[in-house]
Amino acid sequence: MIVGIDLGTTNSLIGMIEKGRPRLFKSEQDKTLVPSVVYFPEHSAPVVGDQAQSKKAVEPEKVVFSAKRFIGKGAKDIQDWQRLVPFDFSPSTDQMVRFKVGTKSYTPIEIGSFVLKHLKSIAEKELGTAVTKAVITVPAYFNDAQRQATKFASELAGLEVARIVNEPTAACLAYGLDKKAQGNIAVFDLGGGTFDISILRVTGGVFEVLATNGNTSLGGDNFDEALVQALAEEIQQQTGNDPMADTIGRAKLRLECEKAKKALSQEVEFSFSFKSGDHSFSKILTRSYFNQVIEPILQKALEPCLSCLEDAGMPPTALTDVILVGGSTRVPRVKEFVRETFKREPICTLDPDEVVAIGASVQANILSGQTSGMLLLDVIPLSLGIETMGGVVSKIIHRNSTIPTSATEHYSTYIDGQVSVDIHVLQGERELAQDNRSLARFQLKIPPLPAGVPKIEVEFIVDANGILNVRAMELRTGQVAMVTVNPSYGLSDAEVETMLMASFENAETDFEKRFLIEAQIEADSLVRATQKSLAQGAQLLNTEQKEEIERAIRRVERSLTTKSREEIKKSCEHLSTVTEKFAQDLLNHALNNALSDKEI
Repeated sequence: MIVGIDLGTTNSLIGMIEKGRPRLFKSEQDKTLVPSVVYFPEHSAPVVGDQAQSKKAVEPEKVVFSAKRFIGKGAKDIQDWQRLVPFDFSPSTDQMVRFKVGTKSYTPIEIGSFVLKHLKSIAEKELGTAVTKAVITVPAYFNDAQRQATKFASELAGLEVARIVNEPTAACLAYGLDKKAQGNIAVFDLGGGTFDISILRVTGGVFEVLATNGNTSLGGDNFDEALVQALAEEIQQQTGNDPMADTIGRAKLRLECEKAKKALSQEVEFSFSFKSGDHSFSKILTRSYFNQVIEPILQKALEPCLSCLEDAGMPPTALTDVILVGGSTRVPRVKEFVRETFKREPICTLDPDEVVAIGASVQANILSGQTSGMLLLDVIPLSLGIETMGGVVSKIIHRNSTIPTSATEHYSTYIDGQVSVDIHVLQGERELAQDNRSLARFQLKIPPLPAGVPKIEVEFIVDANGILNVRAMELRTGQVAMVTVNPSYGLSDAEVETMLMASFENAETDFEKRFLIEAQIEADSLVRATQKSLAQGAQLLNTEQKEEIERAIRRVERSLTTKSREEIKKSCEHLSTVTEKFAQDLLNHALNNALSDKEI
């Protein structure tokens, strides 16, 4: 038995397919939605869910929420959030965020494991049997570090991960993989903490993700924070008290703003009241006021939507369906935004909070062998490759490649007598290693041979969970080195989110830099080879010929300082021309030596 889990930023759900129908398990509060909130009492085990949610305004320093936002982030990435959340962050490390609760600290992985363990217990209580395997969903734009962290959190909770599935992909499963013969579907997924846009093609029961995009720091939480900031200023102006000055004030204001957001998604007005110190503040909030506050945040979703359409190679008119996923799509302005962007009325017949969990349950049912005739193809969001000579990236698996997948490339050495090769694994779309995201580094030992002689095979394997394995082998000796990518935490998600746009904006400059570096490497290699040949065959040249070749070498060396690709090319062509006869003489000399004392 395999269950499906939607591990969300704001709420989480667990379910399975029972007698062909989805069944989402309910908590003790008789709710399918379990708040992804953990409360840490002083002398007892952590409390998860609605009970923890109720403590947010009472003991905010003991409650951790929205932990999913911080998966894969370091201390430098959370500066903007530190004053917006009531809980504290531990300064113990820069590489991984830690939440400080009393004398202890917890990572986002540990918080996620508490939530998953609670979901596991809910399912076990309803089923009356142990639950050990699960399909777990993640945002499509989660990078390798975040996927690994999610997998580790599951293992800590005692759950074997049968598959990690992108949330928009799961939503498409829930919305009728078996109902549509063919079509192009856009999944607009705006949850509490993340935004994903995916475009999928359905053909004869096969789902293929054509493109994904998104923003891992955009969601309903941002709507709450925007309203918090707007009202905090008004409250301070009217009462003279800053509601953001203490943790309890911040927590209460945030809860009231969240309540206002939900109310204004149903009604056009909401009577907002808040007590700040000895003063009370009240205001009639209108839906138009709320729309105005959240509009700048919502517009951040536009570029990913347009980029996703472009990557999928289709205009909005080619879409047959647009699906809404995530609780934040209940906001009327979000629905209007989707309608304006995709020129189509969005579908939201299923509960947007439950649709991903239903899809995860469908995938779990497929993996457990209960459903046949369904095939799900997913894609990797960013290209994967290695750094080669000169700091250039050699892409091995390109973005939007269907997973699981593998690819192999062959390389050699640049310097004589190398005894090892550093394999630097990279993720991104830029042409230079320094502009991409570093995933891992490892070393392959090789025998000391002349440059170009070792044959090094590098294989990339991306499994069904989007996890990358890299293997490097020296084919002559069979020497192997490999790594399962477990990237260091603390890299900013903003780097990943802006990679695609940066690659588009800098494409011309990047390629020019790459071409220059490749020309410089080629020229340097030509100079090395020529100098080596001069040392080996000096007796084949007269003084004038030798000086002419040396002048040509100096011209190439001077061109390398000009940073002009055209000049480097001309000088290399000149060197090749003046050494052409010498190369022929050297070859003939080598052949004569090899054939001496032999009969044909």
